[in-house]
Amino acid sequence: MPLLPKCRYGLLMLAAVMLAACGSHTKAPPSFTASGYIADRGAVRLWRKDDQAHQTVNIISVFSPYSGDNTVLTRYEFLGDDVRQINQTQSGAQPQTVQIRFDAEGNTSFMQRQRADQRENLNTDELALYRFQAKRVLDVSQTLRAGKVILIQGTWRHGVLTTCEGNVIEPEFDQRAAAWIAARAKRSAGQVGVAWLEAPEGVQLLLVANENFCHWQPKKHLM
Repeated sequence: MPLLPKCRYGLLMLAAVMLAACGSHTKAPPSFTASGYIADRGAVRLWRKDDQAHQTVNIISVFSPYSGDNTVLTRYEFLGDDVRQINQTQSGAQPQTVQIRFDAEGNTSFMQRQRADQRENLNTDELALYRFQAKRVLDVSQTLRAGKVILIQGTWRHGVLTTCEGNVIEPEFDQRAAAWIAARAKRSAGQVGVAWLEAPEGVQLLLVANENFCHWQPKKHLM
């Protein structure tokens, strides 16, 4: 199911956020944040929880493709800058789950990939790729947080946009984004889910789908 037109539009915030992060000297960031960005073939939403006392970071990453239903949900657990656990679930035509755990020395203590009724281990290159992706997610989440790029989700019904927290708001979408939401809502019998980013640089529509994102939006105490 297409979530956004294949031609990308709006603000590509990441470059601006990188600059903002370099010169940012503000108070300690919040312990729970939500953010996201446009990827090459879809959109990524990130929820991050920091525990300063235990020096742990938990991140939930959800990749939603522009077309198809191969949604990928990944949970990461970090101790400092080192990844300790990766749990990934991929839906779609070829669903699979991946579980990886690392010990204090960074060695793999458990790994498993399950496809249908088949369980298998990951090879060395695959493990290296998962490590690389984990480090990239941690770095990107820190950059987005420093740049104050905030993810907001809600539902659109009869021209009214209500956030998952129950607030009725009117984001400053550009004309193309507003038209896309209206067109998608017109083709839907009920409400549609909307996700967007807000930052000092502006507002960017991220996702529009026949789905209520609020039903599964992570809560701080559950991460």
